[in-house]
Amino acid sequence: MPLDQDHPVNSLGFAKPPAETRVVVAMSGGVDSSVVAAMLADEGYDVVGVTLQLYDHGAALAKKGACCAGIDIHDARRVAEEKGFPHYVLDYENIFQDAVIDEFADSYLAGATPVPCIRCNERVKFKDLLETAKDLDADCMATGHYIQRKMGDHGPELHSAADANRDQSYFLFSTTPEQLDYLRFPLGHLPSKNETRALAAKYGLSVADKPDSQDICFVPNGDYASVIEKLRPGAAEPGEIVHADGRVLGTHQGVIHYTIGQRRGLGIGGLSEPLYVVKLDVDQKQVVVGPKEMLATRVIPVREINWLGDEPFESRKEWHISVKVRSTRPPREAIIRPLGPDTAEVELLSPEEGVSPGQACVFYEPTGSRIFGGGWIWRGY
Repeated sequence: MPLDQDHPVNSLGFAKPPAETRVVVAMSGGVDSSVVAAMLADEGYDVVGVTLQLYDHGAALAKKGACCAGIDIHDARRVAEEKGFPHYVLDYENIFQDAVIDEFADSYLAGATPVPCIRCNERVKFKDLLETAKDLDADCMATGHYIQRKMGDHGPELHSAADANRDQSYFLFSTTPEQLDYLRFPLGHLPSKNETRALAAKYGLSVADKPDSQDICFVPNGDYASVIEKLRPGAAEPGEIVHADGRVLGTHQGVIHYTIGQRRGLGIGGLSEPLYVVKLDVDQKQVVVGPKEMLATRVIPVREINWLGDEPFESRKEWHISVKVRSTRPPREAIIRPLGPDTAEVELLSPEEGVSPGQACVFYEPTGSRIFGGGWIWRGY
């Protein structure tokens, strides 16, 4: 679709009328993506709604809190009908199984704490779905994520959402510059979720009061262990709960039932000091516990780095920026030392507790809102 250089740039950044600008909206069935679709349709864009069926329909129908449930597909279709734009449901179950669920299970079995929502964005929504949007001759793809895309001197940049409470930058750090060029995030500038719901009411959407999704779509009620046992029968092998000093304190029914930093539910009461899970030794089938100070981590090995800075990642020996090692924690000052094009050692200026392999380490501008990418925490050598 050629650009009309004489036409003013529209709200999606194209120099042509909205009616001549096709945008695929990734619709989860929730209020956020529904508002994006309705808003763009109201502005006159050529909107095409696409919903992904990622997980078993029968199992999903019973889960009200999951973003990919069958009821959500119905809700997305209803919004498209209400606003008068085409809507497609794509069966991505096999892709999702291969790209997200299998790695999730294997990661958990290896003693890591994976974040499947990041892999889903990286390998499914912003890869396969984005290519599908291009096949539909769309100029861009829009989502309901709370993050901002701003134009900088070197092209589009990724920035945190205006509402820190809704910011989803931790889950989108692996967005590449090429993907960012094609993506749009119309809700990232809103000051709070109240404005989103107000827009839903304004457009008369049936999902205006729909609750936010809470669970990972294939992990109902947050029960990771039961999902792993279903995916990998026999995976929950019993073993010992061992103190860091070598004392055997008890037994467990499977390493998959524990996470780094866990204190409750260890079944080893009656001790003089509170103990936390400080290590998961899958090979020895041991859950290692110790005092809280053992959770403090200062140096973190990071790999699979997606760098979004203006200069090459290896152009400096050190980058002084801030990092997040869990989605719920604020960024901490750190020094990143590149060890290769996509590996680094991250030194936290103040130790962080409960750093776990399998989580993401996301890089932030210390005094602004820009995201410089990030990578995956692993055990190192």
